[in-house]
Amino acid sequence: MLLLLTAYLSKYHTFFTVFNYLSLRAILGVLTALAISLLIGNKVIVLLQRLQIGQAVRNDGPQTHLSKAGTPTMGGALIIFSISVSTLLWGDLRNQYVWVVLLVMLAFGVVGWVDDYRKVVEKNPRGLPGRWKYFWQSVFGLAAAFYLYYTASTPAETALIVPLFKDVAIPLGAFFIVLTYFVIVGTSNAVNLTDGLDGLAILPTVLVGGALGVFAYLTGNIRFADYLLIPYVHGSGELLVFCAALAGAGLGFLWFNTYPAQIFMGDVGSLALGAALGTIAVIVRQELVLFIMGGVFVMETVSVILQVASYKLTKRRIFRMAPIHHHFELKGWAEPKVIVRFWIITVCLVLVGFATLKVR
Repeated sequence: MLLLLTAYLSKYHTFFTVFNYLSLRAILGVLTALAISLLIGNKVIVLLQRLQIGQAVRNDGPQTHLSKAGTPTMGGALIIFSISVSTLLWGDLRNQYVWVVLLVMLAFGVVGWVDDYRKVVEKNPRGLPGRWKYFWQSVFGLAAAFYLYYTASTPAETALIVPLFKDVAIPLGAFFIVLTYFVIVGTSNAVNLTDGLDGLAILPTVLVGGALGVFAYLTGNIRFADYLLIPYVHGSGELLVFCAALAGAGLGFLWFNTYPAQIFMGDVGSLALGAALGTIAVIVRQELVLFIMGGVFVMETVSVILQVASYKLTKRRIFRMAPIHHHFELKGWAEPKVIVRFWIITVCLVLVGFATLKVR
């Protein structure tokens, strides 16, 4: 929005041409989203308390979580609002990828909002039934997948890039739609499963989102893409602004969500942010790198799958409780220790993801 305004004003003063620089708009995107989150965060918490939108806590979980009951939830709406406003202000609204990621985030946010609303307002412990939640996730995930497939202009935009290898790019054809669907829906649910402790999900989301922003910038620059032997995707660099806004909004939310949390993001936030990460990874052709950098999300998801499979097949549990962060809590780890150690793991995995750019 402001990009169009400054482009017009640059006719009258050359100062305004500085806003054409993607890096500057990304910095402004971070600061804008951060400022919005910090400025209205307390107001959102007070509003949610007034509306009695509080977190329900399972009795069979760690006993230390019982004190969290009633903590305002659905705070993910604050993150989505901050990201959306910042992206609309500083992003190039003529760019199709900006709109794809924004709409995917909002669509999955609506699914999460309905689930949260039914749990905390209507007091329905089931929330949105699993089959309906998965159905709408599938509808929106497939819609994004079909759009990206049919608007791809080069073979590289639908090929699977294998990290560490110079010339390995597997043409996917129509299978691109299937892969994209699983990446978007899978990442959405993986972040949702990780969101179980104060600040546990949001900082890894910020770190991975920031890293994907760097990949987007490089992928959208033909010189950098050629030098690093990664596919060039015209227009993908503009996603740096969205990723920057995500980082700013996430850090602002963490101010209130850090232990002991004043607010939880709920499904409205975790489903939306996970879907956004998956969509960006698909656009910049780094699905496998997302799998590496989001290793904490993968670990949480795999722990649930293994737990369910083991119990159904043998009536035995592998972990004391799944997702795995609860297992460590029940082993005696303090909640802040679990959180910070998972953060450290994510930092290391993000650095490994960056290393794949040069190890080719």
